[in-house]
Amino acid sequence: MIERQLDIPTPHGAATTFVVHPERDGPHPVVFFFMDAPAIREELRDMARRLATGGYYVILPNLYYRAGVMEIGPLADPDVRIRMMEFMNGLTIDMVMSDTEALLAFVDQDPAASDGPMGAVGYCMSGQFSINAAASFPDRFAAAASLYGTFLVTDQPNSPHLMARKAKAELYFGCAETDRWAPMETVDALTKSLAADKINAEVELYPGVEHGFAFPQRAAYDKDAAERHWERLNAFYRRRLG
Repeated sequence: MIERQLDIPTPHGAATTFVVHPERDGPHPVVFFFMDAPAIREELRDMARRLATGGYYVILPNLYYRAGVMEIGPLADPDVRIRMMEFMNGLTIDMVMSDTEALLAFVDQDPAASDGPMGAVGYCMSGQFSINAAASFPDRFAAAASLYGTFLVTDQPNSPHLMARKAKAELYFGCAETDRWAPMETVDALTKSLAADKINAEVELYPGVEHGFAFPQRAAYDKDAAERHWERLNAFYRRRLG
């Protein structure tokens, strides 16, 4: 595998970005990996590496670069959690879509990256970013996944349940059965909205697990559910990206 950490220019500054892809047999289909609220850390880099072993060019940007931070520390520290919430609440969908446009320009110049259909995945706060990327750049993204995503059904015009109408991509929503940030009433509302609009999407409920189940370093980690999510993602991208 080839790994790089790059400072990619955007209209708002340089976004430090982790890129990983196989060394041979390129160019490789691109997958945007949008980080969760606790920010960039080795846990996410390892997940990007695992995704890349499927033959993908995975790009993992630091979405907190505007605040001048990347790794914020262990969540067990109350001060770290307070800072995390400040950074998360300071981020908007419009900001991340601007970043995505700049990252697309970078990817388009990299010979290791395929110019074919792309994928996206977001966890927690970034589920909404993955779906909005598919909607904002419908001719680029063919597959977008949200894992225990938050703010999936809101009263905003860029709410994912509404933006799904603009996407040409197939969409996948993996939801935890116990999730205070996306309770069952939200999952039900999302499912009904997607069905009513005849969106090419699947909402899958992971029973008996909590928000964060796919992250190995989190207390909510559930190995069986995490492996299930990897199987689903890999099959999803093989089907849509090759």
